[in-house]
Amino acid sequence: MSLTEEKIYELSIRANDIRESIIEMLLEAKSGHTAGPLGMSDIFSYFYFFKLRHDPNIPFLENRDKVVLSNGHICPVLYATMAHAGYFPVEELKTLRKFGSRLQGHPHREFLPFVETSSGPLGSGYSQACGMALADKIDGKDNDRFIYCFLGDGELNEGNNWEAFMFAGKNKLNNLIAIIDRNNIQIDGFTENVMPLSDLAKKFESFNFNVLEINGHNFREIDEAVNQAHKEKDKPSVIIAYTIPGKGVKEFERDYRWHGKAPNIDEANMALRELRTLEGKIKSEHQ
Repeated sequence: MSLTEEKIYELSIRANDIRESIIEMLLEAKSGHTAGPLGMSDIFSYFYFFKLRHDPNIPFLENRDKVVLSNGHICPVLYATMAHAGYFPVEELKTLRKFGSRLQGHPHREFLPFVETSSGPLGSGYSQACGMALADKIDGKDNDRFIYCFLGDGELNEGNNWEAFMFAGKNKLNNLIAIIDRNNIQIDGFTENVMPLSDLAKKFESFNFNVLEINGHNFREIDEAVNQAHKEKDKPSVIIAYTIPGKGVKEFERDYRWHGKAPNIDEANMALRELRTLEGKIKSEHQ
């Protein structure tokens, strides 16, 4: 299936709707993470509304692609995307982080369909994804689906990741695709100030990875990278997606202070006005 201009328009509108839902649910929760979810909305829109093999009506489809959200704190984008895709009612998003809700501050695999793993401790998701990918190879299912693991760049400070990267490279897990949100922020500041990651591409090349670098807000670049990763036969792939944290709301963009806080009523109203203006611009440009 080719990525047409019409589909890019649809994905852009979907991503903007997801961003609006993220702001609304964070306002209701009065806590949570803002910058990362807004920054990853384009990529999640692409996967859930174009690329993933999945079916909201059959969440445990036998040959479904699997998604592992290693940086679970950006779950507002996962929840909003799943709701808009039809996994559960959009109205349920307002229960984020509330007592008894299925939508906790990190995803729980027993609470929602199509959530493959629970998260919380950063750095463990890619190891779990490695296990899934290796199991599929052992079972002869590695040609039937892909395992996608989403990670944050600040999360790469965790040593457990690098053990898993060595494992993936050694075992040539070509059915495993990592997508790194390279937004350059974490809760304490900018990544290169807190713990420099330097040249990630060279690091991954040394671990025997197929490395792809993209603008994480350009649907054509996202699609080309994923398609190239699908063609790789001998290596695991990593897509380093350069994103703008807080994307869509100028007052939030690239400000690390929005990594781990929710907007108040005035900030949320401002953000929603900006996003609705952006939606109007997207529609007018498409006409």
